[in-house]
Amino acid sequence: MESTDRMSERSVTWLSASQLSSLYRRRELSPVEAVDAMLARASALQPHLNALVLIDAAVARKAAKESEARWLKGTPLSPLDGVPTSIKDTTQVKGWPTRIGSHATDEMPATESAPAVERLQAAGMVLLGKTTTPEFGWKALTDSPLQGTTRSPWNLKHSPGGSSGGAAALTAAGVNPFNHGNDGGGSIRIPAAHTGLVGLKPTFGRIAQYPADAPFADVVSQGVLSRTVRDTALALNAMAGPDPRDWRSLPAEPRDYTIGLEEGVRGLKLGLSLDLGHVKADAEIRALVVAAAKRFAELGALVEEVGPLIEPLQNSFEPLWLGSFAVRLRQIPSQLHGKLDPGFRAAAEKGLAITLADYAKAYEARSKLARDMALGHRKYDLLLAPVTPTSAPLVETLYNSDAFPRWTKGAPYTLPFNLTGQPAASMPAGLTRAGLPVGLQIVGPPRADPLVLKAMRAYESASGWTWPQAKVLEALAGF
Repeated sequence: MESTDRMSERSVTWLSASQLSSLYRRRELSPVEAVDAMLARASALQPHLNALVLIDAAVARKAAKESEARWLKGTPLSPLDGVPTSIKDTTQVKGWPTRIGSHATDEMPATESAPAVERLQAAGMVLLGKTTTPEFGWKALTDSPLQGTTRSPWNLKHSPGGSSGGAAALTAAGVNPFNHGNDGGGSIRIPAAHTGLVGLKPTFGRIAQYPADAPFADVVSQGVLSRTVRDTALALNAMAGPDPRDWRSLPAEPRDYTIGLEEGVRGLKLGLSLDLGHVKADAEIRALVVAAAKRFAELGALVEEVGPLIEPLQNSFEPLWLGSFAVRLRQIPSQLHGKLDPGFRAAAEKGLAITLADYAKAYEARSKLARDMALGHRKYDLLLAPVTPTSAPLVETLYNSDAFPRWTKGAPYTLPFNLTGQPAASMPAGLTRAGLPVGLQIVGPPRADPLVLKAMRAYESASGWTWPQAKVLEALAGF
């Protein structure tokens, strides 16, 4: 393949997966050239963003050469063949360690890959490395005792959110088209909102996961953080499907998630909730979400505000959160407790007091929440809401502190839809006066991933949001 003279190294890194695929097919760009450009940009930005745990250039270049040979023969494994991505370091990749941001883990390479990783590699994707996460993915910011602080490409003083913060930073900084993340309380949607990205949490079980018996395994969905809806659909095509290691994974459903993306939302009935009944978002966030929701009305949907939907989460669901942390703490030798993130340790130690009755009561509340939301979708095809109550916090913010409580500032808008397993996404809703992105959340009924994607694409087509964003280029100028 011959490199196009019209394309600079940096412009290559801002291409979508769809664009890369088209260039590969026309032999105007090689996967090797794309990977080299993206490795170079990732390495240049790493000292400033700290988004990567490891970069494996040798493995990436080998996979790129194999992809190049397939494209030259006209036998790509999928439209994503040769497209570079990365894997969040909560997730096993054979041959690489899984440190999860913690000194309580070791450097032993994983002996097998998670199902999502295997599927991305089966599609021919090139793995650049692994991305940062807070310790055990415990919070909606990305800093850890082991890997330090990850910063937003919009403003290096701010966090990209979490726990898929490294993936968000890479994608928004124009390193590569999309990056793997997972979402157990908002960990795809929150960093997507804070960095202006597209972030879909698919229906629980749509993408198999392993280990499937880890804490929070029954609320976590795998996915990606992307710059376009089409790339998100392509990634879902590659990743969706069951795996025998995950008994909760949904049955195979032959479907191309890119089909129907352009059908629009005319005639759909959408409910808008700015507070879910109890959340106090900043006035600026509320105004941007209202303006974003109006775009759906302009596209022919009926949008109306709904009354209170969900009771405050903390009383009912704190036992699930703290109890799961306590399970993790019990697995860590006591001599290592002093090396843990103090916030995680405090939450986990509090969780040691959770009783079986507390846990069972929380599961009863979870069943009621899922039932209430499913019944609510009889009236509304989709629900619109903010993703977060604030824009991206400063990197020194202490999560779950008095200044930034988890239940009112961290994940109050996103967690409910992990508990119910519904598909939910973040779309860019504009910028605050300080120049930080805000997210609009689109929530669908159980298993209605195609409907959510269709609404995401309709909104995207009307929003005028494009990449690269000027403020990101300004923040990263000279790097």
